[in-house]
Amino acid sequence: MNRQECDILLTLSTKPYSSQRALAETSGYSLGIVNRSLRTLAEEGYLDGQFQLTSKANEEFQRKAPRNAVILAAGFGMRMVPINTETPKGLLEVHGEPLIERIIRQLHEAGIMDIYVAVGFMKEQYEYLIDEYGVKLIVNREYASKNNLHTLKRMLPYLSNAYIIPCDIWCARNPFRRQELYSWYMVSDQVDPESSVRVNRKMELVSVPDSMGGNKMIGIACLLEEQTAEVCRRIRQLCQDSRYDGAFWEEALYWKDRMIVAARVVSSADAVEINTYEQLRELDENSSQLKTGAMTVITEALHVKTDEVINITVLKKGMTNRSFLFRCREKTYIMRIPGEGTDQLINRAEEAAVYQVIAQKDICDRIIYINPENGYKITEFLEGARVCDPLCEEDILLCMKKLRRFHEMELTVEHEFDLFGQIAFYESLWKGAPSVYRDYGNTREKIFSLEAYIRKHAAKKVLTHIDAVPDNFLFCTGADGEQEIRLIDWEYAGMQDPHVDIAMFCIYSLYDRQQIDRLIQAYFPEGCRRETRIKIYAYIAVCGLLWSNWCEYKRSLGVEFGEYSLRQYRYAKEYYKIVQEELEKMEDVKTCIM
Repeated sequence: MNRQECDILLTLSTKPYSSQRALAETSGYSLGIVNRSLRTLAEEGYLDGQFQLTSKANEEFQRKAPRNAVILAAGFGMRMVPINTETPKGLLEVHGEPLIERIIRQLHEAGIMDIYVAVGFMKEQYEYLIDEYGVKLIVNREYASKNNLHTLKRMLPYLSNAYIIPCDIWCARNPFRRQELYSWYMVSDQVDPESSVRVNRKMELVSVPDSMGGNKMIGIACLLEEQTAEVCRRIRQLCQDSRYDGAFWEEALYWKDRMIVAARVVSSADAVEINTYEQLRELDENSSQLKTGAMTVITEALHVKTDEVINITVLKKGMTNRSFLFRCREKTYIMRIPGEGTDQLINRAEEAAVYQVIAQKDICDRIIYINPENGYKITEFLEGARVCDPLCEEDILLCMKKLRRFHEMELTVEHEFDLFGQIAFYESLWKGAPSVYRDYGNTREKIFSLEAYIRKHAAKKVLTHIDAVPDNFLFCTGADGEQEIRLIDWEYAGMQDPHVDIAMFCIYSLYDRQQIDRLIQAYFPEGCRRETRIKIYAYIAVCGLLWSNWCEYKRSLGVEFGEYSLRQYRYAKEYYKIVQEELEKMEDVKTCIM
């Protein structure tokens, strides 16, 4: 059977034949196609003389009937800020009904009872579905670092004669059927500039260049046995290639310039993908999820109504926080939402105290609101700003000049950032688990042996940024039209030797020793004492272990930093050796003098 014949047979399975004209209206095909399809179906033995289904047709339906459903609900739903800070996307409510519950009920109506839900982010919130609907939860521990191609790899045993469904879809009409005759992927009749496929005249899904756009990809698919083996093979193959860590599962459907499954086109009103706060607001302005804590903070801090908050856009996920941009009354703002585990890592009352001290000193960005309890923060967005390029000599000189000027202000707060205390604190967050590094104990002992030298040569303690990395130096245009630099993100700031900031800049930039020495020279244009330089090397070793431990804690929460964490541990080991070598040289010099 070709596509048209399958569709005609599917139509007859739900609505018995009355006339060819009625069948044409119901199926959406022309009268000529209906006539030809009926003749062929009868000749092939799928219809009898009265155009009723035969046993052969019923056997075909039974063989290809959908048996399973896989719902993809593991990801962050990053574009769903600020809702995703409190609720996973699958539990968004439209007209009082959670999206995933609507999907499950529609599947039940189509006779699909074996339902598998892939979970990861806020997985505990989906647990009730086991008792309520009899679903099975499959946990994806890689949800934070890899996209849903890897999620689907965990669901391969359930993909034959199955529906694959993203959890963020709201369908006005039930898209699932008791009968299917071919595999398909659902798109809408809406043109979407972000789509990579379009429907051609043969109802095939063909690739389009990125700049052209195509039919909006809904994401629901039906995968029958004939295509399952090939799709599973492709998923396994792609998951072995790290280039596809961020890929969507649809990559497994492509062969050359088209998908291996047919298109199923629906009206844009019948199937809506909810990716953003504003899309949810358009669909249901009374949804309970619109009243998030973050949105309440915004409206109260800016004295505006909810519908005045527009153009909500997620920023790149940071190492500590989730932040988003929004527009309100012709201005753009950034809202910071603390990330996973930050309540353990950062004292928000101390952070608020730092911002109070540096306020009105032209050091940082403009703070509109900060909550010393939960860390929510609103700042004005600096239009046209850019971060420091750690490989640009001019940028480095300007940033070090700014950093030193800040240090020389000798600002003070009541709290201190204790480097060695923080190393031990991060260890305590491992809750008794050993380090992932086999020689951690030996490395730690060596790093702590540097404490005596550091204490002896430490500079006067002043307010120190601690996280003075290139990404936190913003080049922007000041009120007078001149370029200025703002130092942002003061979460870890406290009293400390200001030269710690030099070390932090180096290790975040993944500098080698030659680059480190150039940075030290930029901070000390008058020249740096040898003892001070060695102390900065020691800080690089200590801070390397500090952030390595920090990464180990974040890793336990499912947040992986790849090369960054490994390089921090290497800084600890390598710069301990460099400090020892430099100290030995100093001893040799003293011996020669004597």
